Parts: sequence; C-alpha cells; structure tokens
Amino acid sequence: MDGRDWNLFLQPYEQAVEEMKVKFKTLRSELKARESYAPIEFVTGRVKKISSILEKARRLSVPMDQLETGIEDIAGIRIMCQFVDDITRVAAIVRSRQDLKLVYEKDYVTNYKDSGYRSYHMIVEYPVQTALGFKKVLAEIQIRTLAMNFWATIEHSLNYKFKESLPDDVKLRLRKAAEAAFNLDNEMSSIRSEILDAQIGFEEGSNIVNKVLSDIQDLYFYRKVREAVQFQLKFNELWEQGDTFGLKQLSGEIQSSLHKARKSPPQAEELE
Repeated sequence: MDGRDWNLFLQPYEQAVEEMKVKFKTLRSELKARESYAPIEFVTGRVKKISSILEKARRLSVPMDQLETGIEDIAGIRIMCQFVDDITRVAAIVRSRQDLKLVYEKDYVTNYKDSGYRSYHMIVEYPVQTALGFKKVLAEIQIRTLAMNFWATIEHSLNYKFKESLPDDVKLRLRKAAEAAFNLDNEMSSIRSEILDAQIGFEEGSNIVNKVLSDIQDLYFYRKVREAVQFQLKFNELWEQGDTFGLKQLSGEIQSSLHKARKSPPQAEELE
C-alpha cells in the first residue's frame, strides 16, 4: 500500500462525475424541449470507494502506480432509459460528443453475460481542469433500461452478501429473473407508441395546468383582480370536467388578457 493522499487522487474523478451528470441531465432537458421525448430517463453517478478500487486492483493484478489506467471505472455514470431501443440512441449521442473521447465499448445487451447481466458500457476519456492544470481521466458510462438496472442492483447486493460466490440455486433464479426482465423490456417496446402517447398527453395536460395557474397569478400582479377571479372559476370548472381542450382555450384567453395588461398601467378601481 502506497502513502498517497486518496482525497487528492479521487478529486479529478469526482469533478468528472459531477460535470458529466450535469451535462447529460441538461441534454435530457433539451431533448424533451425539442422532441417532447428524451431517450434518457434519469442520470446517476458515483466515484468508486477506495476499498473497491483496491479490491479490483488486486483482482486484476493492477500495480498501485497504474491505477489511473488500469482501473477504468473509478468514475462511473449510469444513464437509465425506458426502452431498449433508447440505449442505441444514447450510445450514438455519447460517440458524437466533442467534450469526451470514446476509448472502447462493451455491448452486454446483445452479448449478455452468463449471469444474465445486460447493460451497455462505454469507456471514455474525460478532460477536467484542476488546480494543477488540465487532466484526462477514464470513466465508464453504463446505459441500461430501468428493468436491467433493477436486476443489476439486486445481483450486486447478492454478490456482496455471498462474496462473489453465489450458490447455484441463486444463480439459476437470477438468470430466470434476468430473462423475465428482458421479456418485460421487449413487451414494453412492443407498445412503445401507446406508452409515449400517454406520457406526452399527461405531460402536456400538466404543462397547461401549470401555465394557466401561473398566468392567473400574473393577472393579480397586474391588478386585474376581477379577470383573475373569473378565470380561476372557469379553470376550476374545466379542471373538474377533465376538459383539456377547454383548458387550452382558456390559456389562450388568459394570454390575451395578460398581453393587454402588460401594455397598459393598472387601473385604480382594480386596486380596491
């Protein structure tokens, strides 16, 4: 064991994880704004614990002075998708990015492991600007569906419990569970359009409600109290009826009133 300062050693990896998390979350928001759907459901990240780094270095016979190149997943990003097809698109997006360099890929979705593990791994070189200057660090990006992630989380916990020596019956049940998870992914993919239509419709309805209520509050700001109260009563009625089309029309009416309010100063009688 060398006498390195582990906090300083891990700092560039922590920075890389935080930066990539922000970038992929921002990418998700941009794709949703542009296309109403993003292949990224959510993003997580972590830096490997010191004990895990040392254990992997021992298992792979990586010398302590070669950890930066010998252990490729000290920094890890996990991107979750709703559908299997989304994995392909996210991988293509990662390949096209100019702020990182792809080192190599491992497709465990098509070529899944004997255990049943499925995920798409991409080893990348990511540049960070540290106090001591420019530094490139290796990071692993895992892309998987929610079902794959659920299975992998359970398998990881069981491997930890049994210290990587799972009983045969547990291995068999895990493989069956992995197959069931993949069948679930395939079933969800078969009704992908229906699922997306439902999700987009729900989100549009939610956005309309937020917009209407926000604009009504703006009318109060411009001292258009009577109009605000009338619009609120109309909103309550449409909301109770579940009338999305009516809410869209109401939103247009409120927008028109707001446009007029912004062009003229508040009237004194509306302050009473």
